[in-house]
Amino acid sequence: MPEILDDVGHCVDAVLRRVGPRIVLALPLGIGKPTPLVNEFYRRALRDSSIDLTILTALSLLKPVARSTLEARLLAPLVARVFGTYVEPEYARAMQTDTLPPNIRILEFFLAPGAFLDSRHAQRHYLSANYTHVARDCLARGVNVIAQLVAQRSMNGELQLSLGSNPDVTVDLLPLIEGARAAGRDIVMVGQTHAQMPFMTGHALIDPGRFDFLVDHPRYDYDLFCPPNPALGTVDHAIGVYASALVRDGGTLQIGIGELGDSLVYALLLRHQQNAAWRGALEALGSATAAPLMQAEGGAAPFSAGLFACTEMFVDQLLELYRAGILRRRVYDSLPLERLLSSGQTGERFDERILGLLAGAGAGPLLSSAEFAQLKRHGVFREDVEFAGGRVRAAGGAWIAADLVDPASRALLAAECLGSELVNGQVLHAGFFLGPRGFYAALRELPESERAQFGMRGVAFVNQLYGADQELRVLQRRAARCINTTMMVTLLGAAVSDALESGRVVSGVGGQYNFVAMAHALPGARSILCVRATRTRHGRTTSNIVWNYGHQTIPRHLRDLVVTEYGIADLRGRTDEEIIAALLNVADSRFQGALLSRARAAGKIRADYRIPDAFRNNLPQRLTLALREHRRQGYFSEYPFGTDLAEEEIALARALKFLEAHTGEAWGRLKTAAASLGAAPASRHTAALRRMGLDQPRGLTERLQRRLIVLGLDASA
Repeated sequence: MPEILDDVGHCVDAVLRRVGPRIVLALPLGIGKPTPLVNEFYRRALRDSSIDLTILTALSLLKPVARSTLEARLLAPLVARVFGTYVEPEYARAMQTDTLPPNIRILEFFLAPGAFLDSRHAQRHYLSANYTHVARDCLARGVNVIAQLVAQRSMNGELQLSLGSNPDVTVDLLPLIEGARAAGRDIVMVGQTHAQMPFMTGHALIDPGRFDFLVDHPRYDYDLFCPPNPALGTVDHAIGVYASALVRDGGTLQIGIGELGDSLVYALLLRHQQNAAWRGALEALGSATAAPLMQAEGGAAPFSAGLFACTEMFVDQLLELYRAGILRRRVYDSLPLERLLSSGQTGERFDERILGLLAGAGAGPLLSSAEFAQLKRHGVFREDVEFAGGRVRAAGGAWIAADLVDPASRALLAAECLGSELVNGQVLHAGFFLGPRGFYAALRELPESERAQFGMRGVAFVNQLYGADQELRVLQRRAARCINTTMMVTLLGAAVSDALESGRVVSGVGGQYNFVAMAHALPGARSILCVRATRTRHGRTTSNIVWNYGHQTIPRHLRDLVVTEYGIADLRGRTDEEIIAALLNVADSRFQGALLSRARAAGKIRADYRIPDAFRNNLPQRLTLALREHRRQGYFSEYPFGTDLAEEEIALARALKFLEAHTGEAWGRLKTAAASLGAAPASRHTAALRRMGLDQPRGLTERLQRRLIVLGLDASA
């Protein structure tokens, strides 16, 4: 059992006594970091330069910070309300401002998107790695301390611990740690309990004896990081609708992080619950040319068989799919059962024929203790029967040979021991979770039997197929749709998702490459990369479909399906010329001509090629018109999953976004300032101005700020 401590300072003292002043500290990504403990390690190294501290982690989460005085007026009360008592990792703020001392180094394999673009330390110490290689790389870099936030409970007087949100890398590290310790290497494991952490079971359970130290005191139960839902615009919704038509009923879903994942889930809900409205939106967006592809790869009907999710990040919206009855295809940790389910030889309800079918699918024929336990756990055998020495003891006391081939034994097993319905299946496998406060509360409040349907696993299991159970994973993940977001796509099919051609890292590859590769390896699977056709910065719009780019995350030989707000490009098995033509069809029409010229100049498309007329009106105005009537009816709202923002705060967020877009350059600032002089406050602005503290401005500066806000409110309404 671990040594239980009630103070992070005492824990750091104990670790230093054990490993000495050179600490290589591995931490989970996201909310799994024991931040008070980590901050104590950091402060010790700040005070004592003889302590050499290296932190290996990812996704260090910071509260948003205002970039202007106007933004500060909106953000300050909002941050206090939404993030509550959340404790930031102090090293991350110092890394962001490049104020880390030389004896402290932070190595992240995935950065909070865009948060560290200007950090010299973060850029120099970024560790590019597939998510599935992180455990290996941590060990290779000499990790000697692992710290993790855990959930705890007492069962029959015994302490139980769960890795909660983050079994992702820790589960993969455990066997490596055992091997390293056996070779004489000292690696310390530290846990810190947290009352708000949902207690996840299954593979997230961890033997308390794995930990050397456990910090346990309620003063460390700060609010978990809970990012608010992002706003979804017309472009996001259009991409979501197209992508949702590629998802096959009875299949598997993997979705990436961010707005496009949210828009996809909303569109899936619409397809299932309001099918006529979903079909109408798809038609209005101009889906006729992609209809054969959508019919072949996805579908347009509500979900009758349901979906299974295999995704590295378990997000709140997947819980929405579960509540709606979409996420309901269960998988089972039994290869014979999955063989039968995937071939349609049995369903979740069964009769005596299942015993013979199981024998044909590789079970037995003389069941072992492990095989019997697995089948009993999944309901094939009743709870009140037992196994010993190759025989099954029925509830009435009779012993029956566990022989699936012998007719007499099989008849007795069917009569005395057989269940009627499969149980303990799972609708999701994921590596970690992150979401709003209500998401964590919902997980905590679910009955344990229901919560157990959400299987938290190591990323070596979730993100790839390799392993002794590869066939089982393949069967569980049938008709997979791996749907992720990318920043740019080249006209030859490569994707740019994590960094710029300058070398600056925006986020990280994470598991995107894993899932793209898996989609090519799995029979019947497709990789779907979603990309906004354009981006606008400082009032200047550019294309996200480009001729070429000096960085790639997904190489062009792994191209598959690309979705923009203008449609779907099927690139798998296509020639370079065919790829170029397909991507031009989903590019913004303002940039199609220049892109086509580049392709012609390179000799990659015939000189007389002309973009078909059906794709030459790919413009934002067309999308707005296409979804206008649906929005009037209440569909495709800005926050379909709710928001922590009040109505006036939503309007103010739009206004500030408008002002930021139009004041990035000197000329834009001058034009905006001039326009604001004619912006007069009206009664419709009262609530927003009061929220900003500008309803009764004092002095010239506040009067100018009020005019800017009024201008932004009117322009973005």
